[in-house]
Order: sequence, then C-alpha cells, then structure tokens
Amino acid sequence: MVKKPPKGVAVLAVLGPGLIWCGEYIGSGEVIIAPRTGAILGLAILWAPFFGILLKYWIGLAGARYTVCTGEGMIDMLSRTPGPKNWVIWLVFIGQLASGAISSAAIASAAGGFAAYFLPFSSTTLGWTIAAVVFTVTFIGGFKILKTLMSLLVLVIIVGVCDVAYTTWPGIGVLLHGIFGFEVPEVPAWAADQLENTSPWSEILPLLGWAAGGFASQVWYTYWIMGAGYGLTEGRGYGKPLDPEQLKSLDKEDAHRLKGWCRVVRWDATVGMLIGIFVTVAFTIAGAGVLGPAEVVPAKEDFAYSLSRIFGDHWGKMGARLYVLAALAALMSTLFGQFAGWPRLLADCGRILIPSFGRIPWKKQFRLVLVLFTFSNMVIVYGFGVEPVILVHLGAILDGLLLTPVQAGAVGIVLFLVMPKFFSKEVWKILKPNPIYAVMLGLSFLVFSYFCLFKVIGS
Repeated sequence: MVKKPPKGVAVLAVLGPGLIWCGEYIGSGEVIIAPRTGAILGLAILWAPFFGILLKYWIGLAGARYTVCTGEGMIDMLSRTPGPKNWVIWLVFIGQLASGAISSAAIASAAGGFAAYFLPFSSTTLGWTIAAVVFTVTFIGGFKILKTLMSLLVLVIIVGVCDVAYTTWPGIGVLLHGIFGFEVPEVPAWAADQLENTSPWSEILPLLGWAAGGFASQVWYTYWIMGAGYGLTEGRGYGKPLDPEQLKSLDKEDAHRLKGWCRVVRWDATVGMLIGIFVTVAFTIAGAGVLGPAEVVPAKEDFAYSLSRIFGDHWGKMGARLYVLAALAALMSTLFGQFAGWPRLLADCGRILIPSFGRIPWKKQFRLVLVLFTFSNMVIVYGFGVEPVILVHLGAILDGLLLTPVQAGAVGIVLFLVMPKFFSKEVWKILKPNPIYAVMLGLSFLVFSYFCLFKVIGS
C-alpha cells in the first residue's frame, strides 16, 4: 500500500529534495561562471542560464516522477533504454568517469583559492585539506549539521548578491532582451586582452552546461527523492532496482496516491528551478554591474580577489570578506553534494555493468567508489596543475553538455515507451504523464544536441 501524499499547505512540510538540488549547484556555476560571464559579455547572454535551467528542470522532473512511481533511481531507469544491453549506462559510466575525475577537484581547488584569502597557506594545501574534510564527513555519513551551517552562509551570499543586483539593476527591458533576445555578443577588447580564447562561446557554453547542474545533478535529484521517501521509494534505500511484482500488484487507489506524490514532486522541483533561475540571473547581473565596468575578468590565481569586488565595491572591505566567506561556503556545500552524489551514481553504474560488484553491500559499494573518486580527482587535477577556472569550465562542458541530450532522449523513451509495461492498464491510465513531458524532453534533446554537435564537437 502506497502511503497517502500530503495535500494543500501540508505539501510545504515535505518539500526538500528540490532545495538540495538547487543548493548543490549554487556553487561553481554561480560563484565563478555566472559573474565572470556577466562581466565579459554583459546581460545579453541571460538566455543561456535561463533556458538551460528550464530545460534541465524537465529532465530532472521526469526522472523524479519515474522514481516516485517505481522506487528506482535514474541510472536504473536509463539502463532500461531499448537497444543493445546497457548501451546508455556504458556511455554514462565512461562520461561520468571523465567528468567526475576532475569536477569535484576543480571545486576543491577553487575553494582552496577562496580559503587562501583568509589563511596563510597555499591554495593547493587548502584545497587538499578541504577535500579531506569533505571526504571524511561523507565517508562516515555525518554531514547533515555541516550542510545546515553551509546553507545558512549560502543564504547570506544569495541575499547579498541580490542586493548588489538590485543596486545595479539594468531595467526590465534589458533583462527581457537578455533572456529572449538570444544574442551572442562579441568579447570586448578589454576582456580579449585578458583571455586566451576570445570566442564568446568559450564563456557561454560553461554557463549553459552548469546551469541547474550537469547530467549528474539530474540523476542526484532522484537520489534526494529516494532519501525523502516520496511514493514507492519509502523504505527502499539506495542501489535497488524496481520490484516488478510490486508494480503489477498496484491498484487504482495506489495509483491515485502515486499521482498525488507526482504533484508533490512537481511543486518540489519547481521551487528548486525558480530559486536557481533567480540566483543565477542575480549573479550574472552583479558581475555585469560591478566587474564589467571595472574591466575585471575573474581568472587565474587571483579569481577570489577579483570576485570579492562584487561585494567589496558595494559594502567595502567587510563586504569583500563576506563574499569570499559565503562563496567558500557555497563551494563546500557543492562539494558535499558531489561527494555524496557522484559515488552513488558510479556505484549504480558498476552494479548494473558488473554483476559481481552488485553483490557487495551497498554501503561498501559507496565507500569503495568514494575512495577511488576522491583519489582520482585530487591526483589528476593537482598532478597537472591546471587553473581552477579552466577546470570548472571543462567540467561544465563534460558533465553539463555532452551527456545531457542522451539523458533527455533516454528519459523520454523510458517514461513513455517502457514504463507502461510495468503496470496494469488501469493503473497506467492514471499514472500516464502529461504530453508536455514528451514535448519538453524532446526540445531538451534537440537544443542540447545542437550545442554539442555544432558548438562543442564542431568547434
């Protein structure tokens, strides 16, 4: 029997996965990429984060709806895509090994740069220290209190950057033109002198890639749904495929309750999307309003000091320190989300692709992958000594763009062609998703395929 979903105002009491989702990606994408892109290209590129978040919202929402109705996460969902056995999971596994091997260390490296603003140690030493702390807390599973503290500091930076955005408000006309004008402005001469690559797409694509997080963030959202116990996920835990007999035994009452949980997911994901759009646009406005006029491009080892001007020029020295502190909190909050999410994703891939790995208890799977994940990140990234901003940009391309069209297409196919086979006809008639899901998933597939083929691979 499916538990009853909350109704009315009671829905607010169970919202949470969407807040974790947007809290996880309010880090590198907003702290580094959004103000940097705003400083270089201005507000004409607001269409990139706005529509990037909107399209990925539908991918995450569709995956979460599936998870509520079946009890399994998105990786298991993708394994059911028609075609050669596990062909999507092999693509995901290879792609996520590549992006996961640098993305979290890129965040740790960037966090080390912000921490060096306060402490008399090198950014490398502090980056390793931060990664070690996050690894330890994640390994023992005790990061809930720290996550709460980090969220409070992130709230500070959100309030502060919104104040700066309000102070430098360009007007509703400029804002709407930036969102719906689809303009690709040229890099100004002052910025070109500070950049190695003067193509505007080198700035727009990372912003588009990590708006609403990348491929992995949409997968992780289904994990947060499972952790919250929505619908059929209650009491199941992680690392388990759906139960065919349970799904076939569902009756109309169960179906109506699951449909109620789908409404909860819709509210939850929509709140996360709106917060993400609001904050990302605010950071872009702040970068365009403060860093652009000062002709500052946040880059290299001084990016923390460059970004501190967003608050520093507005609130003085204390404001600069506040920005750096809150930005450090945002990056560490993102790290906690990545260290908790990526090993789960890779462990699910390993369980599906290597049956013997799947026989290992889930907690041991998670910890084993966590160790390998952390080691590969820190050794590869610090071994090559690449700048944090470059790593963040590369991670955004790998995780945010290359796999996203595959994800959108596969989720749509499973949701509409495979999922109906799990239920009786009368139950599926109730649970069948609105056609708008097919339209938006198809649009996501086409849009991100275009950017992958013609702007990433083609260039």
